[in-house]
Order: sequence, then structure tokens, then C-alpha cells
Amino acid sequence: MFKDLNPLLHSQLRLAIVSLLVSVKEAEFTYLKTQTGATAGNLSVQLQKLKDADYISIEKKFKGNYPQTICRITPIGVSAFEDYVETLKQYIGK
Repeated sequence: MFKDLNPLLHSQLRLAIVSLLVSVKEAEFTYLKTQTGATAGNLSVQLQKLKDADYISIEKKFKGNYPQTICRITPIGVSAFEDYVETLKQYIGK
């Protein structure tokens, strides 16, 4: 019997965001936007969903006169990602 995939991470954009943050630990909004190819609006919505699930934290501050949004993976997010990867391995038989 196959374990259900985490619906929050099964979204392509949310999975891409978490994958990036697992590898870099933290990233600016603009970096995530560039790497994922997402629009600013869609990225904002998906980041908020991940934040609501405590998978990431979001810090808003200013760098000079410009707003800066920093996203960080949380231990809960790392664990959810690792579980997701393990479940995928079961699906492909590895």
C-alpha cells in the first residue's frame, strides 16, 4: 500500500520553493522568484501557504530603502520534505 503524498508539497511551485530552501537554508524573495520562474503574486500566495503550515519562516525588512523578504526553511519543513522524498522513493521502488 502506498502512503499518500503530502498535498502541500505535491504542488510543483511549493515543492520547488522547499527544495531550494532545503539546499540554501534561506533565500530572498527575488532569488526564489528567479529560480522558480513564478510570478510575484503566485509566489507570495504559495509562500504564505508554506508559512501557515510552519514549513518556512518569512522575515520582512529593509535593505537600504528597498523592502527585502527573507524566507527560511524550518525544522518542520525539512522533516516534511524528507518524508515527501521517502514516500516518492516508495512509489518508484527505491
